[in-house]
Amino acid sequence: MASAPEDPVLERYFKGHKAAITSVNFSPSGKQLVTASWDTFLMLWNLKPHARAFRYVGHKDVVTSVQFSPLGNLLASASRDRTVRLWIPDKKGKSSEFKAHTAPVRSVDFSADGQFLVTASEDKSIKIWNMFRQRFLYSLYRHTHWVRCAKFSPDGRLIVSCSEDKTIKIWDTTNKQCVNNFSDSVGFANFVDFNPNGTCIASAGSDHTVKIWDIRVNKLLQHYQDGTLKILDLLEGRLIYTLQGHTGPVFTVSFSRSGEQFASGGADTQVLLWRTNFDELHCRDINKRNLKRLHFDSPPHLLDIYPRTPHTHERKMETVEINPKLEVLDLQISTPPVVDILSFDSTTTIENGGRNLPDKGEDVCGYFLNPSVMSPECSPTTVKKKTDDLSDFPSESQRSIPLAVTDALEHIMEQLNVLTQTVSILEQRLTLTEDKLKDCLENQHKLISVVQQKS
Repeated sequence: MASAPEDPVLERYFKGHKAAITSVNFSPSGKQLVTASWDTFLMLWNLKPHARAFRYVGHKDVVTSVQFSPLGNLLASASRDRTVRLWIPDKKGKSSEFKAHTAPVRSVDFSADGQFLVTASEDKSIKIWNMFRQRFLYSLYRHTHWVRCAKFSPDGRLIVSCSEDKTIKIWDTTNKQCVNNFSDSVGFANFVDFNPNGTCIASAGSDHTVKIWDIRVNKLLQHYQDGTLKILDLLEGRLIYTLQGHTGPVFTVSFSRSGEQFASGGADTQVLLWRTNFDELHCRDINKRNLKRLHFDSPPHLLDIYPRTPHTHERKMETVEINPKLEVLDLQISTPPVVDILSFDSTTTIENGGRNLPDKGEDVCGYFLNPSVMSPECSPTTVKKKTDDLSDFPSESQRSIPLAVTDALEHIMEQLNVLTQTVSILEQRLTLTEDKLKDCLENQHKLISVVQQKS
């Protein structure tokens, strides 16, 4: 018989950011955690006790989103400075800058194979990038307000996005068309993502709700009132835990790949590391039981093949409230020594495909080419070893750049920004022209058909 699952436990606090935490993400190995903040920095935390933390300096405004690549050898970050950056998470912190959006960028997400990156922005667009060639591929335009988040499906065939226009859209990456649309009359979703098998999407909204949609039959399955850090059992359709630990609003949460840990961050500038303590056998029993749920009269759940009606959860239910400040004596507060890493040697990629190429003989791994074609010395195993050993690196002295060179570079970057915005505007106008031309051709075809029928 399976034992009853234990309650989640707060393991550690991480302190190092100077402002609210906007995003957290575990490395694929589960040995590191990366965080983004309003203080414009990324921080890389090693989960080993007494290990150094690394602060990556490069963005000029709030960092809104950060994510490890599937192999863990890259970091992608988005910022209100209108740029996206790729970082190599080592002591050098070399980064590559993408400039195509004309407004703050709100989210980044790698495809499961690491070949592509999707970004969402307040310029109302979603952009897809090729990671092998380090170039912009195409934009998706249909939202009429700021796009808050965009995510790939597990198989990479679909993209889900949410916007302040109160819609959630599903996009087909093959034909680059919007294939589905969910609307909300109350508020807008500020976060959205797929479940692991890609059949459902979850959204968190400005109206403090969490909704689960089945995209196979376009049905709302579950609806939760949200407001604090909560753990939901989606198969059983109930709220399990309410977690108290932060002293202000919680902005972000992320599970490790194994599901054994999760991290949260918020306005109190702290990163909290939790251990789930969920009973695996208990979860397997639930999965086995729900896989047999084929009867049409049963209430809908995530594993139903034919869900029928929304499954709302607004009534008060029996839950466990956990307050670690009252129940845990040793919180292992972690304020590790921080190594500042300034990214000066960066390449720039803009929407028209222009970029600075590596010098002849230079290691292409440093320019973030796709891991599947990297040289042996930059193989995933080597990269993983280097990444896991970050705590062993000594601190380096910061490099200095002459003021005249800095001013010249700033002027060049401003000119590139103008060029980027011009290209983006031209692309939008071209898209509108193509749509109008398509409509004209369709109308012409209809007129020809009518004339032929009359004659």
